Amino acid sequence: MLQTRRIFFYIFLLTLTILFCRVDGARILGVFPHSAKSHFIMDEVLMKGLAARGHEVVVISHFPQSKPLANYKDISLVGSMDNIVESLSLDMVGGGTPFLTLWVLYSYGIQNCEATLSFPKIQEFLKSNQKFDLVIMELFNTECFLGFAHKFQAPLVAVSTSYPMPWGQERFGNPDNPAYIPVHFLAHSDKMNFYERLLNAVALVPIKLGYKYLVGYKSEQVARKYFGDSLPPLEEIARNTSLHLVNTHFSLFHSRPFVPAVVEVGGIHLSEPKKLSKEFAEFLDSAKHGVIYLSLGSTLRSDSFPEEKRLGLLQAFAQLPQKVLWKWEADNMPDKPDNVKIAKWMPQIEILSHPKVKVFITHGGLMGTMEAAYFGVPMVAIPLFGDQKMNVKTFVDKGIAVKLDYDEISKETVFTALRMVLEDPSYSDNAKQVARAFRDRPLSALDTAIYWIEYVIRHKGAHHLRSVAADLP
Repeated sequence: MLQTRRIFFYIFLLTLTILFCRVDGARILGVFPHSAKSHFIMDEVLMKGLAARGHEVVVISHFPQSKPLANYKDISLVGSMDNIVESLSLDMVGGGTPFLTLWVLYSYGIQNCEATLSFPKIQEFLKSNQKFDLVIMELFNTECFLGFAHKFQAPLVAVSTSYPMPWGQERFGNPDNPAYIPVHFLAHSDKMNFYERLLNAVALVPIKLGYKYLVGYKSEQVARKYFGDSLPPLEEIARNTSLHLVNTHFSLFHSRPFVPAVVEVGGIHLSEPKKLSKEFAEFLDSAKHGVIYLSLGSTLRSDSFPEEKRLGLLQAFAQLPQKVLWKWEADNMPDKPDNVKIAKWMPQIEILSHPKVKVFITHGGLMGTMEAAYFGVPMVAIPLFGDQKMNVKTFVDKGIAVKLDYDEISKETVFTALRMVLEDPSYSDNAKQVARAFRDRPLSALDTAIYWIEYVIRHKGAHHLRSVAADLP
């Protein structure tokens, strides 16, 4: 009898737990059509986090999961278009001007719109009449995909995997005063002299107008072709975006005002390092004088360095007592000194977190520099295109990086830059201070993002977050 009462008591407790701790899972569509893996890193972590919370997510991307994941369904874009942004050679991007970079982005955006929306899997998906509670999409030359929010009549959340794009701020009514907010593609900080502020202001106008009339007009045409003529103007859909998650943090970048609908979640992809493989652990642990780590990320191929620049790097490394880890995409490297180890892939977070790593040689991409900042590793940065010059300028101003111009790479310049960072303790001290500030927050970046996404779902779009400044002409 006592045993029976116990069983009923436990059933009663279990019922109460289910009733009072119930979590409503939402159906969420993620639209991430950019074919660069570096962009999808943040998006993937976010969507996996939502799936782990019990939400059912459907993800449109070029990077389907290799193994089935609970609550996570892929709609793969593999084969929809040639991947023109992965594994770029250095001669394709070296010396590019900001406006040439913008033209490439504009052109790629339109090509991607047509290729993605015409892809058979997307056509089939659009005809399926599924229901979604929320649409999340990347804000990066993706205007034509705003039609998904209208198609499914769902609130829209935008995600920026980089510093906020100049053309993406008006939809939120977010301030972008060029007197102290640098344009994305210029190597300016928030502390500009008069000439830099003037150049910043002059550049902002054609960048916005160019995007509006070159990309916006064509995006409208492509969107209507696939979503139908009943589609409202894309600008109208954009201005109703409920939330904007931005991959920045005020401890790293410029402290600037954001309206309530814009939330910084910089470092969302960062996780605690895993155990290193024996190969890398032995190399790092045995480095008496420390290790220099060189990687140009997932987009640029460092094996495309021109011969004279590659030799300049190697000759500088040969003069140093430190060991060097170099992410090198080819099987072999001619003239490689004994202190240099190459590999096609390296566990970057695990390497940067190792106490023996003294310097990170980087192209200045946002993900890599953010990882170095998180683990307090100073940098020698070789910016090439896009946001890299602004990123590097920011970290140089914080005293945690030395800039090395690509055109000036030689044995002497590389050796000098590395000696500066290795021998001046201020770089390491500043990097550790930045790391402490970057880590000090009430919630992790991922938990912050998930909280605000669920806030939008709970409040049916949370339109009270929206600033009326978005309605100003």
